[in-house]
Amino acid sequence: MAGTDTVFTGSIPALYDRYLGPLLFEPYALETAARLADLKAGALLETAAGTGIVTQTLAERLPAAVEIVATDLNQAMIDFAGTKPGLARARLRQADALALPFEDGSFDAVVCQFGTMFFPDRIQGYREACRVLRPGGRAMIVIWGSLADNPMTRCVVDAMAVRFPADPPRFLARTPHGHFDQKIIRSELAEAGFGDVTVDVVTLPSRAPSPRDAAIGLCQGTPMRGEIEARAPQGLAAATDAATEALARVYGQGPIEAPMQALLVVARK
Repeated sequence: MAGTDTVFTGSIPALYDRYLGPLLFEPYALETAARLADLKAGALLETAAGTGIVTQTLAERLPAAVEIVATDLNQAMIDFAGTKPGLARARLRQADALALPFEDGSFDAVVCQFGTMFFPDRIQGYREACRVLRPGGRAMIVIWGSLADNPMTRCVVDAMAVRFPADPPRFLARTPHGHFDQKIIRSELAEAGFGDVTVDVVTLPSRAPSPRDAAIGLCQGTPMRGEIEARAPQGLAAATDAATEALARVYGQGPIEAPMQALLVVARK
């Protein structure tokens, strides 16, 4: 299955958007937008917006009376998001979610999809979200479930463990899928100043046009790429091929689908 195009040669934001967007992020973006359908006016902030996958869904589905501001720590992600015509109504800017450049009580809602697991200080990130919310406002936070409940990603992690048995890449297990404990989530949000917190476990389908598309997204579009390259500086293509073969054994050679699980957390100020 190897080939000269096994390693994606475009920019990292483009890779992230093309492969991980449909595979992992777009289904929960639709779910998030549906749960915010009652927001008819006011202002919404998205943190850790990446390439604007959720932002675009919100822009398409929320009324024009809702002002949308989207931020990300990575300027390259914001620059890529700015090229999307669907984001013309949103205000995009670089910002650290742990030190937001907005006044207290500026927003009616704050959204963060699959971002808080990467925060170096989650409580500070939650505290900032609470600070910029108006009284009665809500934060909607989407957090990956366990690796056991996300079988497509687990398949790739297991394939990397076979390829690098002495020192398996563990980023996906450690970070995206390492912060699903509901007791800890509730405790951290309470410490940050939130009151009522609800947590829904939501299972949605993860789909890719082929095993290779999923393998490229997970091996090359996530920080696991750095772990692979640290272990085998010229080994990214071979690792991607190994992940492709593992996925094909489980899901077949054509379009693939598997359940994925996340927690949809709503915290009220």
